[in-house]
Amino acid sequence: MRKLGVFNNVSLDGYFVDANGDMRWAYRDKPDAEWNAFVAGNASGEGELLFGRITYELMASYWPTPLAKQNMPAVAEGMNRMPKVVFSRTLDKVTWINTKLVKGDLATEVRKLKAESGPDIVILGSGGIVSQLAQEGLIDEFQIVVNPIILGKGRTMFDRVTQRPTLKLTKSRAFANGNVVLNYEPAA
Repeated sequence: MRKLGVFNNVSLDGYFVDANGDMRWAYRDKPDAEWNAFVAGNASGEGELLFGRITYELMASYWPTPLAKQNMPAVAEGMNRMPKVVFSRTLDKVTWINTKLVKGDLATEVRKLKAESGPDIVILGSGGIVSQLAQEGLIDEFQIVVNPIILGKGRTMFDRVTQRPTLKLTKSRAFANGNVVLNYEPAA
């Protein structure tokens, strides 16, 4: 069975997006070669990416562009190469290479994806999807990047979670730019 993970950024005060729904604050890092290598290493891995419509549209509008290939060539190559699944009730088609559109029930379809053979699956962005799948107990790992910024207002990735799953810290790593990566798994 494949594992389902989350890789997302949060502000120091716990917000996933700011009060306007914007995530750009998470990508204004101070120069840090170790952080850049970490991000490039994540993007060069083998895996399948899972998005909701909003995150898909943001990613698909940037990663296939010449600007992305110029600014972050290793990340752009990985993002374009990896298979992607986008869940949407409103999209009729997807145009980004290696992307499949799924319109069925999220939890049911993710259970099917996890049961298939293949690489592990990672959710990027997509706070609504993270919230729904966390509520269903379908997420096997949370890799959260805490950014050294205070937003004051915004939305968390876990807005709709009513159960309180217990998580255990499995790894942490701090970077010179102030980012701290925390890896959690559901406690047994």
